[in-house]
Amino acid sequence: MTASKDEEEMLKSSMPPDWTDFRNQVLALSQVLEKMNLAEYISYLNNPRKMLLINFGVGLLRGLGAAVGATLLAGILVMLLKNLVLLNLPIIGGVIGELVKIVNAHNGY
Repeated sequence: MTASKDEEEMLKSSMPPDWTDFRNQVLALSQVLEKMNLAEYISYLNNPRKMLLINFGVGLLRGLGAAVGATLLAGILVMLLKNLVLLNLPIIGGVIGELVKIVNAHNGY
């Protein structure tokens, strides 16, 4: 329901000057809250089933990402170790050779 211009002017003239600034600040705050989608966030917090489902999915994806990342890093490390064995470094080569043999035996090579 919108007030006519006369009613708005009468309200503005009857309000103290501080109230106009306060009203403008409240309007600005309400616009900011709408931009932040605060109502949607509160409804998300009030729905525990939705929150649990989303958090469970995020946890699964994080775990999957960590597993894939660790596997890739371990594979790269094994490849680097194999290349270091080929260089026949006196002290490091023997240790790395044993590590590569253990990894190959575990993988069935």
